[in-house]
Parts: sequence; C-alpha cells; structure tokens
Amino acid sequence: MASHDELDNSERGSGPRVSRRGVLGMSAAALAVAGVGLTVVGCDSSGTSSAEETSTTPVGPSDHIVDQHKRVQQSLPFSDTVDFADADRGFIAAPESEIVKDANGNVVWDSGSYAFLAGSCPNSVNPSLWRQSQLVVKSGLYEVAPGFYQVRGLDLSNMTLIEGDRGVVVIDPLISVETARAGLELYRRHRGDRPVTGLIYTHSHVDHFGGAMGVTTQEEVTAGRVPVLAPQGFLEHAVAENIYAGTAMARRSAYMYGAALPRGERGQVGVGLGMTTSTGTVSLIAPTRDITHTGQEEVIDGVRMVFQITPGTEAPSEMNFHFPDHRALCMAENATHTLHNLLTLRGALVRDAHVWARYLTEAITLFADKTEVAFASHHWPMWGTDKITEWLSLQRDTYAYLHDQTLRLLNQGYVGTEIAEMIRMPPALEAKWYNHGYYGSVSHDVKAIYQRYMGWFDGNPAHLWEHPPVEAAKRYVDAMGGAEEAMKKARKAYADGDYRWVVQLVNHVIFADPDNRKAKMLQASAFEQLGYGSENGTWRNFYLSGAQELRNGNFGTPTKATSPTMLAALTVDQIFDSAAFLVNGPKAWDLHLTNDWTITDENKTYRTELRNGVLIHYVLPPDFRGPAPDAALTLTRPTLLAVLTGGMDIAEAVKSGAARVSGDPGKLKRINDVLDKPNPKFNIVTP
Repeated sequence: MASHDELDNSERGSGPRVSRRGVLGMSAAALAVAGVGLTVVGCDSSGTSSAEETSTTPVGPSDHIVDQHKRVQQSLPFSDTVDFADADRGFIAAPESEIVKDANGNVVWDSGSYAFLAGSCPNSVNPSLWRQSQLVVKSGLYEVAPGFYQVRGLDLSNMTLIEGDRGVVVIDPLISVETARAGLELYRRHRGDRPVTGLIYTHSHVDHFGGAMGVTTQEEVTAGRVPVLAPQGFLEHAVAENIYAGTAMARRSAYMYGAALPRGERGQVGVGLGMTTSTGTVSLIAPTRDITHTGQEEVIDGVRMVFQITPGTEAPSEMNFHFPDHRALCMAENATHTLHNLLTLRGALVRDAHVWARYLTEAITLFADKTEVAFASHHWPMWGTDKITEWLSLQRDTYAYLHDQTLRLLNQGYVGTEIAEMIRMPPALEAKWYNHGYYGSVSHDVKAIYQRYMGWFDGNPAHLWEHPPVEAAKRYVDAMGGAEEAMKKARKAYADGDYRWVVQLVNHVIFADPDNRKAKMLQASAFEQLGYGSENGTWRNFYLSGAQELRNGNFGTPTKATSPTMLAALTVDQIFDSAAFLVNGPKAWDLHLTNDWTITDENKTYRTELRNGVLIHYVLPPDFRGPAPDAALTLTRPTLLAVLTGGMDIAEAVKSGAARVSGDPGKLKRINDVLDKPNPKFNIVTP
C-alpha cells in the first residue's frame, strides 16, 4: 500500500485529504466545508456538555459543528439563485391536500411535514443540504414546455405527462399507486380529464414504476389501449433488485431514507434526490414494448420519441429519450441536480462511472444542439441549449474524473479508503451546485469504483482473514485496556470534535458488550454530530438512523420490500432462484430430492434437485430419459409462486385442487422445511 508521503505537492494540498462533498466530521481543525449562504441561526449547544446522557432525545449540534457551519458560509455561491427561479418556473398549482392516504386511511405521503424548511437554516443541518431540500420540497403541477407537464413533490421522484393527440403519455408513475393517482388527479384538475394513452418507464428502480396502477390498469394495457415502454431488460432487473436481496435492501433503505426519523431540524430533512419515499401500494405492469437500441423511434398518441439506451449507468436498465418535434430531452436519472450514487448505500450492483460518462457524451452529441428544455425523473428542468450542454458536459466530467483518478491512484497502490480522502475535484466542477454530493458522494463513489475493479480485498494480507465484528471488538477492547479505557479515549476524541474516531472506537465497545448503554449513548451523540455536519442527505439519514436505534432500539423495516404485483412478475426461473437463495445450507446437506414441476400455463416441465445444500433447476427437454423424480407436481405459475414463497402449503394446494401430485408428496414438503425466512429486523449498529 503506497505511503501518503509519496504524494506530490499538488495532491497533498494544505488541508486534510478529504472530499468537501461527503459527510463532514473529522477533527475540529480538519472539518471539511461545503457551501452555504443561508443565515445560520443562534447556536444550540444543549447537547455538548454531556454526550452520554441517558435520554432518548438527540443531542444538539456541538460547538465544532456550529463553527464548521459558520466557516462554510463563504465557500459556495449562495447568491446564485438561478436554481430557485428554475424550480419555480412554470408553476400551475399546488396539490389540494399535502396528505395522501391509502384505502385504509393510512398516510402514505405528507409534504406538509416539511413545512419547517421554509425557515432559516439551523445549526443542526449543513446549509448546503438545507438549500437543496428547500428546492426539492417544492411541490405541485408545473409546465415544462407547451404540452409537457411535471408533478413534483408528491414522491421521491417526478411524474412527467406529455399531451398527445387523444390523451396523455405518462413517464415514471412514482413509487405508490396512491401518490401516482393523486398526481394524475392534480394534472386533470387543471388540464382536463384526458385519458392515459401511454406509459413509459425510464429505468428499473421502483420510484419509476411502482405507481403504474395509479394511472392505468392491467386491463387497459392488455387490451392494447395503453402501450408500456421500457428499456430492454427492465423487468428482469426491476424484479431481481427488489426480490433477491430485497429484505436486506429494504432494511438499509430505512436508514438511507430516514423512514423512522422524525422530520425536522434534528431529524430527516430530505435525501438530496427528493424528500423521502412514499409508503403506499407498489404495483408493476409489465412492459409491452422494449426499447432495444439507440436511435429507435417510437410514436405514442402522436408523440414522437427517439431513444438512447444507457445500460449500466444509474440503473442496469435505463434510457434517455428526445422529443424532436418539441426540442425536449428526458435524461431519466442519468443527469440531475446532484452527484449521484455509483453504489447506493442501501446496496445494489456497482454502477460503471466510465460507461456513465460515455453515455452522457453520447447524449450530448445526439441531442444537445437540438434541445431547448431538458428534464429528468428528479429535481427541476433546465432551459437553454448552451446551459443544457454545459450541465451535461460538467456532469459527464464529474463521473469521468472520479473514475479516471481512482484508477490512476489505485494503480499507484492506494486503496479505496485512501483514495476517497485524497481526491480533490477540479474547481470548475466543484463550483456547480448540481455536482455536489447530496445523494451520492465523492467519498463513497470513489470506494465504489475501487470495489468495481478490485473487490473487497485491498491486497494487504493482514486484511485477508480478519476476525468478524464481535470477535474483533473483544480483542480491540482488551488491547485498549478494557471498555472504560476505550471510553476515556473516545470521550476525549468527542471533546476534540474527532467524531469519526469516536464512532470507530466506541463501535468496538458496543460489539464487545452490546449492553453497555454509556457506549451506545456516546456513539449516538457522535453519529448525530456527523449527521448534522453532512452535506449528503443519505449520509445524514444513516448517521441519525443509527443514533435513533442506539437510543430507542431496533425500528425494523418501516416499508415493505415487495408487493403482490412485483412478485407476480417473477418468471419461473426467478421463482426457483428466489427459493434457492433461501435454502438453509447446513440443514439441507444430507437431503437429496429430485422433483418435477409441470407449469401448465407455460407448457414446460422444470426439474429441481436439492443436493449438497443447493437447489438447482432446469427445464426438462421433451425426450428426457433421466431418473424418475421423487415427486411431481402439476400447477400454474401463480400457484408455484405461492408454494415456494410461503403463501400456500403444498398439501393445501393439492387439497384445494390448485395442484396435482404424483409420487411422494412428503418429498416436496421437505423443500419448504429447509427454506429460511428473511429477517427484516436484523441489527445494524449493534451485534
């Protein structure tokens, strides 16, 4: 691993090697700064005298954080209010109600809970993040261009509506059926009761398709009255991301989006990309038309579009598209008003910064000189060819710079955590608000690039076979002279404002002794200071959510990882894969079961073999002459889904007539006996 002493002077800089656009929280002297211009209200230092109070109430911002926020007031061009003018441009009307409820009366969206953002920036929020949240919280119906409208502020994402010859084409119907329905009603209230004549998903993340059944129905789609367009591979990726690792992602998403945090100055203030995620009914209507190649042209209800496919960028399946008759460009989520994630903190496949930059270059060459307005699936639009070209170019340069510099430094022997502290962004990129890390960050994007090329191992044999967290913690605490000695060091670090070191030290104490309440409260206080200092909305939420669980206990997963319509979209292969991922290997070591599954609505027979703790599956060819199965089941795909996901017992399926069985049905049941149930309440900040 290269030594920092080998850095040339241009990379040493005069300060700490840390990006200005990640979480802020080194020692007091080393606190990184990021933007401001808002008036900072008087310091509330109520939490600084006792970081170990037993109260469940968060501590206030420390003097170190207050000083940081004062220093950052001069670091960004806060007098530049163009974004505020653009965010307000075209405003037609606000929603009649700030609250959206589901059929049972549960609140699934409440934009009024962010009313506090109208005030001055408090010392408990990074002023740059406060500014971003003030922009993102704006909600209502907006005219983007003649015939082009957006509903903003009714969910994490935007819903765009394009008026055609007979009705309206909907792009990205939000997360929930309820919020999508409310958005369509808002549009119709001011533009007339136009029917939905087309639906487009820009990419495979749930905030861009989950509300589909709030704007149309499966019957309308099946009848051919509403074509559904999506990039090739959409369905596979949309389902796989939310099902395969869905439980773990949903649990971590609760941290990322601050779902269990109170909204307010010491709680959740947004996520940089939007305010939060709605919690209503997630739906999915399968695409009827794939976009397979760049240059593909489609016309829906008289609206002509030219597509650019961009796989491997912000999503594995994604596309931009241009409206040549209107000089308008939809950038999906490939260019927004933030530096985006290369590896989202909730967990996902690592994205490719190199490919992302290349596709932005392609978008510029294909569309920029033919565009007067550009909009995306988040944030507010941009107008003017030159301005749009600069925006796309500087966003492109940001991803390319991160990628290329990370590769340069890893080839000099630096590891991801070192590179993340070393990289300085060029001033021309840093100067633009839309390149700041409100959702992604330089710090974790650099680590994602390193991970993509080099994996988890940094090459140091000392890290090849480390003890797991609890065992390592016990040894660290013992080496430090016991828990009280470790706490003494952590208290001093807290007083010095070195919150990053506090949470590292105290984390060992907590994992060695999960019942040490003083350690939990000290770490919670340090997490809160790190959250208060963060420019990045998701880092803030992670820190404050960790503090919340340390003070009050595990809050689980407030939102569901899956939905019935999403499960129903699983292919037979994906159903068997999903079951295979649940097999408790040690329980199944000695089982050898061979079963056949004839799926009547697909006219195929699949064989599963459970052996050595592995469930494999394959389609039997018509002339198959292998050994007979232990048992065979004939059923439909929905029944197979119910049987293998726990919704229906095999015996129940046979008894009800939903399935027919031959051979030994007990052998089928033994598969269910070794399938584990995912745990949506696993611990994160404690063992």
